[in-house]
Amino acid sequence: MTDSNTEKRLGISGRLAKAFLTSEITPLLALVGLLLGLFAVLITPREEEPQINVTFANVFIAFPGATAKEVESLVTAPAEQVASEIEGVKHVYSASSPGMSMLTIRFKVGEPRTDAIVRLYNAFFSNQDYLPANLGVGQPLIKPMGIDDVPIVSGTLWSKDPDMTSADLLTIAHSIESELQRVPGTRDIEIIGGNARIARVQFDTARLAAYQLSLNDIRMSLAAANSSADAGSLVNGNAEIQIQAGNFLTSTEDIGELVIGIKDNAPVFLSDVAEISFTSETPSAYVTYGVGAANKEAPGRYAAVTLSVAKKPGENAVDVANAVIERFEQIRGVYFPDGVEATITRNYGATAEEKAQTLIKKLIFATISVIILVLFALGRRESIVVGMAVVATLAITLFASWAWGFTLNRVSLFALIFSIGILVDDAIVVVENIHRRMTLDNMPLKESIPLAVDEVGGPTILATFTVIAALLPMAFVTGLMGPYMRPIPINASTGMLISLAIAFVVTPWLYLKLFKNHDHPSHASDNEGQGGGKLDRFFHRLLTPFLNARAGRRNRVLLLVIMLGLIGFSVSLVYSQAVIMKMLPFDNKSEFQVVVDMPEGTPLEQTHRVLQALADDLESIPELLDYQLYAGTAAPINFNGLVRQYYLRAEPHMGDIQVNLVHKKKRDRKSHDIALEARELMAATAKQYNANVKVVEMPPGPPVMAPLVAEVYGLDYERQLDVSARIQAIFAQTNDVVDVDSTIEAPQEKWILAVDRARAAKLGVSQQAIVADINAALNGEDISYLHDEHARQAIPVRLTLPAADKADLLALQNLRIQSQSGALVALSEVTNVIKTQRNQTIYHKDLLPVVYVTGDAAGKTDSPLYGLAAIASEISDVEIDGAGITTAYIEQPKNPYSWSMKWDGEWQVTYETFRDMGIAYSVGLIMIYLLVVAQFRSYSIPLIIMAPIPLTIIGILPGHALLQQQFTAPSMIGMIALAGIIVRNSILLVDFIQQQVAEGERLQEATINAAAVRSVPIALTAIAAMMGGFFILDDPIFGGLAVSLIFGLLISTILTLLVIPIVYYAYQYRQFEGE
Repeated sequence: MTDSNTEKRLGISGRLAKAFLTSEITPLLALVGLLLGLFAVLITPREEEPQINVTFANVFIAFPGATAKEVESLVTAPAEQVASEIEGVKHVYSASSPGMSMLTIRFKVGEPRTDAIVRLYNAFFSNQDYLPANLGVGQPLIKPMGIDDVPIVSGTLWSKDPDMTSADLLTIAHSIESELQRVPGTRDIEIIGGNARIARVQFDTARLAAYQLSLNDIRMSLAAANSSADAGSLVNGNAEIQIQAGNFLTSTEDIGELVIGIKDNAPVFLSDVAEISFTSETPSAYVTYGVGAANKEAPGRYAAVTLSVAKKPGENAVDVANAVIERFEQIRGVYFPDGVEATITRNYGATAEEKAQTLIKKLIFATISVIILVLFALGRRESIVVGMAVVATLAITLFASWAWGFTLNRVSLFALIFSIGILVDDAIVVVENIHRRMTLDNMPLKESIPLAVDEVGGPTILATFTVIAALLPMAFVTGLMGPYMRPIPINASTGMLISLAIAFVVTPWLYLKLFKNHDHPSHASDNEGQGGGKLDRFFHRLLTPFLNARAGRRNRVLLLVIMLGLIGFSVSLVYSQAVIMKMLPFDNKSEFQVVVDMPEGTPLEQTHRVLQALADDLESIPELLDYQLYAGTAAPINFNGLVRQYYLRAEPHMGDIQVNLVHKKKRDRKSHDIALEARELMAATAKQYNANVKVVEMPPGPPVMAPLVAEVYGLDYERQLDVSARIQAIFAQTNDVVDVDSTIEAPQEKWILAVDRARAAKLGVSQQAIVADINAALNGEDISYLHDEHARQAIPVRLTLPAADKADLLALQNLRIQSQSGALVALSEVTNVIKTQRNQTIYHKDLLPVVYVTGDAAGKTDSPLYGLAAIASEISDVEIDGAGITTAYIEQPKNPYSWSMKWDGEWQVTYETFRDMGIAYSVGLIMIYLLVVAQFRSYSIPLIIMAPIPLTIIGILPGHALLQQQFTAPSMIGMIALAGIIVRNSILLVDFIQQQVAEGERLQEATINAAAVRSVPIALTAIAAMMGGFFILDDPIFGGLAVSLIFGLLISTILTLLVIPIVYYAYQYRQFEGE
């Protein structure tokens, strides 16, 4: 009868505990959970950062000879309209330069890549009729890009042998390309640098004129001679013989012996009018490998070629990177001649593995620390129970994380470390209450355990869902930051549900197994468990002055004023800049990049010289391991370079320096401090050569075009450029704003060889023939190809002017063009030289003309937000045509037809992230309120329970100021999580007070008893969560989250034990005045 009554009185938690308490299935469930966790650890792909599905594409549309304005009007504008109609497109960017339109179509984050690209192709190829057929515009070339285009490994080939040229290195690189491609999981393999082998035919204009020959004669001879085909077979001697008609050109001798004309009844060979050589092409880029001060190799610089390897989607970055590097070692003595080195200059697999191993160790240590905490607080066997609960919870959560599609990366593992403290809460509360009931009840353990679980089951379930309610809305943060941080709310919420189930199912079973053969502890007569007397006396002395119905009112008002004052003081730390606001702090990486832009029109060789001068400055950095110079081409991109489209940096005036540092364990300084020094070291050289030098660190989170971006809008693009120049000057004059740049191009001289059409027609020369010959003379024309069965790349036969003649306009004008009658006409007879300047590239964003001004922040605040505020203040005083510049911060100006400007860059990501997090925080609070209303059936008591939430600020902001930690997005995550954690403490207190009052205890005594009895589990769970925070406190990215947890929990837990009893008493004492 008693057992039946007990069964009826038990809630869902008590019934679950009783059902699994003696069941044989319980240990099997725990074992399955552990095996699932082991399975997840073994098969989950490991990466350093979360994979963010960012899909975008570049669309190139050629319009040879057209001006930038003509390209904008006839090609870019209609193409933008087509692109903007595509479903899922977030932004359409474009750049209209002379002869070329380039669009960048960026889809919303998370848009399925394949679907997006199919829609893009369909839109462009189903709208090809938007241009007239004979306008001369080329077909759209669409190049999709995404996260998996970022190489995870790069190897640089170099040699100390002065006879080893970049062409030789390129040949070696091509020979090992297919060997690397055979590694399972590899995707794109790109070779950067090196000069391809060509058969160069350098014609002499004077000799051609002497023999009355033209370039057309050379073209026809080469094309006609390099022809061959299988011509069938014949039968001879009872055997079939295959016949090949003609043979290919296989050497420069074959080319030189070609007859291109007849002069005085004698053949004229190609070698008579041209110098023919088998050589490397004129460099279009230079790649150099440099040895740093921290390298075991002697300092030096050597010609180099870099191979970069990307992985397929879904592959394990660690496994693929290790396999690629192993393949490099295998082929070292096979494909590499002696003296050629292959240095691994990027290994994201190693950094991912190191980060995963470090965080897994921290996860283990955090778990052990919680177990030790319970060991000292409750006892040895209790610590075993809690430890097993934590291990089982983590194991199943890891499996759930894999099932959600997350990889093992720094964010997903940080989510688990961060969650340790809250995952253990349920187990601690249950174990502590069973432990307490054992000291009070004189009944068998098998009967006592379900009652103990049921006593805290209701508030524990509610408290668990309040934490989930606080965390889960963060999973819906939009933009690039959403998927980056999503593992934290998803994994933590999943873990909370799993920990709740384990606390009700596995924990009671294990507790019974460990204690069933041990004596029952003697139950206390007057105290609520061991040590209860001391806590009773402490809380009596602490709370009694506030719990007197009338006399305590003054103390309660004074406490309220103090709390409000502390909150006000904490908030003031932000306004006084004692706490710096920033999106994400800098990470401590082993690399950074130097991006160099020379004035437009700078030749490649000068750009290379400037890079070498800047490298001289960098070589004084003691932590420098090695560096690679890339002139006229881009370094292997990282995620930041992908979003900023650094892979398009292939102009002669552009250069990169990839800087690799020694491992962070071997240096005292962080990479950010070294980058700041590098900027100072290069400043004088950059000024000397008029170079725009930007030090680009890998951002720890979502990248942007630049930390500071001002988008300038208006109706007249020439005036827009002028206004942007004024804004750029304000950027440059603002303190702590560095790396200032803009899309304003330096003037570049341009000569137009204008055809005199009337004279050309009279002489029988077509403009098409003139353009073709000029193009062949200067750019070179690949007329045919040499055939070599050992070559890995086709060897073009390139017709071109000698390099010396390319610098002489007179030599070019002496070029003879063949007329329709066969006569030769000098180029100077049918062309006039018009000297002008190259058109500025015209940029658009979302169909509006725009000029970008960019910058970065470096200095005391190290946050672009403060630089933005200073610049915005100066810009507000700028007048254009008697009116100010309209400034927009969130979206494009509503009236872009006046002078206006919009802030973008890190500000935009910061705004969107904190806006969404603020909404998530608000939704979480509403959900918590609804949950508590449902439990306590009151509209006012939930407000009391949630009262300590603002008190977390008293710990969080002063904690950031004390440790000089910036308040970042992870700090905000910690603040949001605290709302749920603190509320669960309040629930435990209020629920116990109501239980005591229902049992007949006076309100004042019930309030004091609640604080005394529940202080132990509240303190234990708070310390456990703080311990998890200590293990991530040293992380440069998630240190802010740790500070929020540690200081927020420390202060708010103490204040909760004080404030909640007092506020609840103040609200309820009138109801009990008649007692």
